Amino acid sequence: MGIYEISLATVVGINIILALGLNMITGFCGQISLGHAAFYGVGAYTCALLAKAGAPLLLNVSAGMIAAGILGLVVGLASLRVRHDFLAITTMGVGFLFLGIVRQQDILGGELGISGIPSAGLGKTGYLTLVIGLAIFFTAFSLWIKRSWMGFAFDAVADDEDTARVVSVDVGAYKLAAFAMGTAMAGVAGGLYTYFARFLMPDDFGFITSISVLSMVAVGGIGSVFGVIVATLILTLMPEFFRFISDYKLLVYGTLLFAVMRFAPEGLAGMARSALKKVHHHT
Repeated sequence: MGIYEISLATVVGINIILALGLNMITGFCGQISLGHAAFYGVGAYTCALLAKAGAPLLLNVSAGMIAAGILGLVVGLASLRVRHDFLAITTMGVGFLFLGIVRQQDILGGELGISGIPSAGLGKTGYLTLVIGLAIFFTAFSLWIKRSWMGFAFDAVADDEDTARVVSVDVGAYKLAAFAMGTAMAGVAGGLYTYFARFLMPDDFGFITSISVLSMVAVGGIGSVFGVIVATLILTLMPEFFRFISDYKLLVYGTLLFAVMRFAPEGLAGMARSALKKVHHHT
C-alpha cells in the first residue's frame, strides 16, 4: 500500500473504535449520546499533552482512555436522572462545554490548537498495524459484551428500564458501565488520532464529529457490531471518493440519519437480515 492508502486505512481503524464506543452506549444500552466527540477529544488532548512532555505512547493512550472514561462516568451519573430527549440534550451540552474549555485554555492551544506532537516512532505501516490490532480487539470485546450476561442486562435496560428493575437488573450500574466503557473506547480512538494527525484543532471534536459517529452507528444498525463496522468503512471512505461530500458532510449525514430512521430503522444489519430471510424463504 502507498502512503495515501495506509493513512486512509488508519483513519478507518480509528473511526471503527470510536463508533464501537458509541454503539456500546446507544446501541447496547439504549442511552442517546450526542456528545461522543467530547470524549474523543479528551482522549486526544490528554495524549497530546503527555506526548509533548515526553511520555511514551502506551502510557499516553492509556491516560487518554482513563480520562475519557472518568468523564463518561460523570456523564453517566447524569443519565441516572434524565432519559431520552433530556439525555440527548445533556450529552450535547457536554460536547459544547468541552469545546468552550479547549478554546479558552492556552495550555490546550486555544483556537490555534496543539502542534508539534511527536511521532509514535513506529512508521506508518507499524502504526497502522497497531490501530488495526486495537480495532480488532475492541470488535472482539464488543461481541463478548453483547453475548455475555452484561449484554442481556444492557438489552433489558434499553428495552424498558422500569421492567428491568422489576426483574432485579441494577439499571444505574449498567448505565454507568456502558458510559464508562463506551467513552473509554472513544478516549483510545482520540489518543490514536493524536499520533496520526500530530496536530489537534478544537473543530476536530465538534458537533459535526458527534453526528458523523452517530450516523455510523445508525446506518450500520444500532446495536450491531459488524453493521457498525461496515457503515464506518462506507462513511469514512465516501468523502474520499466523492470529494464534494466533504463540503456538505453535516447535510449528507443528517439526510442519511433521517432516511435510515424513516425507512430502515434497523440499518444495514436489519436490511441484511431481511434479505437473508427472503432468500431462506424462497429456498
